[in-house]
Amino acid sequence: MPKLVSMAFIPEGAAARSARLRWAMGGVTALVVAVDQVSKSLVLARHPAAGTGWATIRLVRNTGIAGGFGGGYPLLVSLVVVVITAIAVAAALRARGRVAALFLAAVVGGALGNLADRVLRAPGLGRGAVVDWIHLGNRGGSMNVSDLAIQCGVLGALAAMAILGERRARQAGSSEPVQDRS
Repeated sequence: MPKLVSMAFIPEGAAARSARLRWAMGGVTALVVAVDQVSKSLVLARHPAAGTGWATIRLVRNTGIAGGFGGGYPLLVSLVVVVITAIAVAAALRARGRVAALFLAAVVGGALGNLADRVLRAPGLGRGAVVDWIHLGNRGGSMNVSDLAIQCGVLGALAAMAILGERRARQAGSSEPVQDRS
């Protein structure tokens, strides 16, 4: 994408204005997708059932979103996931702090990893089931690497934004610009 066009989507003051950071964000996103898809492929190939009482590995196919919600409407769920992914991309490109942008890139990677399952896995385009395989505790529910990236990415981004906002508030009266060192 030409530089002029790409900068039109990234607001002034956003951390993603830096080409180096955009490359790092792309790397984080790609790494999350790769680790997620490889781990799912391994679980599908081996069908393991192992673990302790608080953490087990067990294959589950989830056609819904969090907690199986909307499982009976796979096309609608896929459309919702596309919208959520677009929102995550926009948030990552608009983030003012480098650390928040990198955490949001992990969220994008997680969203893309689960979206890939919905688009590419059986029974077909937009109706595929997400491969979940990590179970914590005896409460039911399952997740995968993408889900972990989304959850950790959101929490990390919120923490980074709160810290950066606090720094900016402290230095609001100062003539020195606030630098994102986190």
